[in-house]
Amino acid sequence: MANLRFAVTVRRFIPFLGYHHVLMILIALAIILLSLLLAGCSSSSPMIPDIFLISMWYEKYTPTYSPEQVDPGVTQAISNIVGAAQLGVRVGYFGICINGDGGAWVCSNNATALAQRVSIDQDPLNLIWVASTFKDAVVFPYLIIVAIVLAFVTFVLLATFPGWHEERDPRSGSEVDVKPFPSRPVSQVALALIFIASIFVLVSVLWQHTASVAAATVAQDLGNGAVKAGIGTSAMVLGWFGFVLLIVVTIGLLVMILSIIVLDRLTDND
Repeated sequence: MANLRFAVTVRRFIPFLGYHHVLMILIALAIILLSLLLAGCSSSSPMIPDIFLISMWYEKYTPTYSPEQVDPGVTQAISNIVGAAQLGVRVGYFGICINGDGGAWVCSNNATALAQRVSIDQDPLNLIWVASTFKDAVVFPYLIIVAIVLAFVTFVLLATFPGWHEERDPRSGSEVDVKPFPSRPVSQVALALIFIASIFVLVSVLWQHTASVAAATVAQDLGNGAVKAGIGTSAMVLGWFGFVLLIVVTIGLLVMILSIIVLDRLTDND
């Protein structure tokens, strides 16, 4: 009996779940993903240090030799300087995380405070300073921030769309479910805002990906044989998924507006 009541409740609710409600859910998911992306390495909370743009750490490995290297022997000098250092550094949009002993990550937006927590033996090549330079000079989070604001405004505009309500049919006298068309100007403004937000996220994610790959490659080549670097998979996934969700909402709004225009013309012809 309980399952039957639940099924009946769901059937009654689904028809009142409007098209714009689905778009609102997608926008909310995109805002959550992009917010998590910006929050990466901003605190030592669980999972937050795992969201990073670039990671660098000391590790002894067989160096790469090339005829393009003027002084291949520098790798041995770097290896002697690094010694037994094991520090790892991760960079996010607003913070840096370090791990010097294989334990928990320590995160802060103040690189100076992090540098004061470690000794010269732990960071002989100043990876914390390199990470801070990357964060301050290369990373640009403000396009994503603007995109989140625009997406939220679009969410609010979609919330103003009319939903299902009951009206009395003058012919039959019975109650019928009616859903009016949303305001066309409001729909167009929402489409413009979400489109701009999508473009901002696309530019930011491309920038993030290109800059992270370039910085990781250069850092590892400079520390050939002693330093390794990589890009954050979680950050890339969050950025691209956020972009895809916003594009889906943009296409959904465009289809809705065009459908309403076609229906209006058909109604006028009738």
